[in-house]
Amino acid sequence: MFARNLYRYGLLGRFIGILHAVARLHGKRLDGILSARTPAEQRIAFEQTIAPLFDYKSVQLLSKSPISLYALGIPPAQYDELVSANNGSAIAALRERVERLACDFPIRENYFAWQAFGRGYDVENREAIPAYLRREIYDIIRARTDRVEVHHASLTDFLSQRPAQYMHRYVLLDAQDWMNANQLSALWAEIDRTADTRDARVIFRTAGADSPLPRKLKPELLAPWIYLEEESRMFHARDRSSIYGGFHVYARRALS
Repeated sequence: MFARNLYRYGLLGRFIGILHAVARLHGKRLDGILSARTPAEQRIAFEQTIAPLFDYKSVQLLSKSPISLYALGIPPAQYDELVSANNGSAIAALRERVERLACDFPIRENYFAWQAFGRGYDVENREAIPAYLRREIYDIIRARTDRVEVHHASLTDFLSQRPAQYMHRYVLLDAQDWMNANQLSALWAEIDRTADTRDARVIFRTAGADSPLPRKLKPELLAPWIYLEEESRMFHARDRSSIYGGFHVYARRALS
């Protein structure tokens, strides 16, 4: 069940679930694209099968209704970020991301595309599977499970219990899309307090293209951090999931 349902969660995963339903109603299947052997064949499959779905009235009406997308589990803050970079058009943003997922990376090895369009992994050839399910890596992970610590707490609360300058790396996923300015400030106050002042880095992804920090954090709280714009663009371009609009990297300014 895990392998079949992984990509159904999240903004793009839920929308692709709708495309599957619409495709079935019109006698089509999205998993045909998984047979493509070259980028050119991927493009043809997208243009012939997937792209036309965006012209159906049901898909158009759904994408124009924020309430409908909220019902799918897309929070208002993420919806606002999604449409802000696309002239208020959710359908344009969603189409661009589905197209990127279908066409921009070799589909034979992109397990995100297999999840989205096939609802599973490539269990036959075992190319399109995540690294942690590969036998040589899985055995390593299994042997080191005793090193894992589980904490049932918000990241802000967890960090508040750590010493100053204790942490080197922070992975925030897309959690900040869900936070208001006060929550974001509380989190970053703890990140800054616990960050190693020599080499700490923070990475996260966002529904929209831009980092929310310049808009939501007070200048004095953001001042100790450098936004690595080139690295952020590079990592976003390599994001095969195509779910998010931006990938962001911040580095702690070294104390003199």
